[in-house]
Amino acid sequence: MRGGEARWRAERGVLDGGRGGLGEAAGELYPGIARVAGTSLLCHEGWVPEAPVPLESVRLEWEPRPVPPAVADPADGLPSGYRTYAEAMAALAPPRVFEDRPSYRLLAAAPPVLRLGPARYFDGVNVGEAVAHELAAAGMDGAHALPLRDRIGDPRDLTRRAALPAITTVTLVASGSYVLHRRDPAKVAHAGGLYQVMPVGVFQPLGDEPPDMWACMVREYAEELLGTSEDYGDGFVQSEWPFHREMTAARERGRVRPYFLGLGVDPLTFALDLLTAVVIDDDAFGELFGGLVSVNDEGEVSLAPFDGTVPHPAQPAGAAALALAWRHRRMLVPGLSPRRGPRG
Repeated sequence: MRGGEARWRAERGVLDGGRGGLGEAAGELYPGIARVAGTSLLCHEGWVPEAPVPLESVRLEWEPRPVPPAVADPADGLPSGYRTYAEAMAALAPPRVFEDRPSYRLLAAAPPVLRLGPARYFDGVNVGEAVAHELAAAGMDGAHALPLRDRIGDPRDLTRRAALPAITTVTLVASGSYVLHRRDPAKVAHAGGLYQVMPVGVFQPLGDEPPDMWACMVREYAEELLGTSEDYGDGFVQSEWPFHREMTAARERGRVRPYFLGLGVDPLTFALDLLTAVVIDDDAFGELFGGLVSVNDEGEVSLAPFDGTVPHPAQPAGAAALALAWRHRRMLVPGLSPRRGPRG
C-alpha cells in the first residue's frame, strides 16, 4: 500500500474509532447555532415544530433540476489517484453495504413543507465523510485548520452542499419501550460505534416512485427490524407487498401512529435527519415484529426502556429523536406511567 493510502486508512481508523468524541468536538465549532432539544444536533428554530405533526400532514414538494451545491466532490485530503471520498472509501475501507443509489436532496425546509430534488448517495458521502475525516486528521496532527469545513460554512445552509436527508425514527411501544440499535463500524459507512434509534435510513426512492416518507420507512422497518433483504427485485410493487399492507392497515386502524418531529444536522458529518416517531400498540408490535432480530446488517438490536435517558455515545439524530419524543410523551404515549424516568 502506498504511503498516502496508509495514512488515509489510519486517519479513517481514528474517525471510525472516535465518532462520539469527534462529534462533541465538532459541536463546539458552532457555539452560536441553535440545537434540537438540548442535543448537539444543529437546527434553525423553525425546523422543530411545537408539537408532533401527523405524518400525513407533511407536504413534500419536488424540484427536478435544482441549482448545484456550492461544494461538491471535494478532493481535500484524498490519497493520490482518488477523485472522490467515496472512491477512496470503496477501495481502502469499504463497509459491507456501499452503493451509489438514487437519493433525495433537501433544498428547503419550512415544516410541515419539505422541498426535495434528485441526488445520489455518494453526493452525501463525498462531503460528509470528508469533512469528518478532516477533523479526525487534524486531531492526529494537532492542527487547527479545517479548510473544507470552513469552505462549506454554516452546516444548515442547504445551498452549500448536497444535503441528503435520512429518516430517523424512534419506534415507541405503547407500554414504554423503544427499539435501540448499536451501529457496527465494520458494517456501516456512517456513525459506526454509536447508539441509534430504529429504523433509520437514507430517504431514497425505490424505482420510479415519487418521494414518499411512509413507503421508505416501511422498507426500513422490514430491513432493520426483521432482517429482510434490500434487494426487492424487478417488478416489485410496494402497495401489493404483504408487509406494507399490514403496516398500512395497522396505521389506518390507529394501531400504528407515525409523527414528524423536526429535522437537524449532525455537526461532525453534516448528515441531515428528518426526525420521526412511530407509536405502536403492544399487540400490533407483537404481530408485526414478533420476529425482531438481535443482529442485523448494520449492528445489534434490542428493546430499551423509554424513560427519558439516552445511551452514550449516541448519534445526535437518535438522541434528538428520543429527546423530542420524551418532551411530547404525553401526546405520543399517554398511557406511560408518570413515575417513569426523570422529570422533564
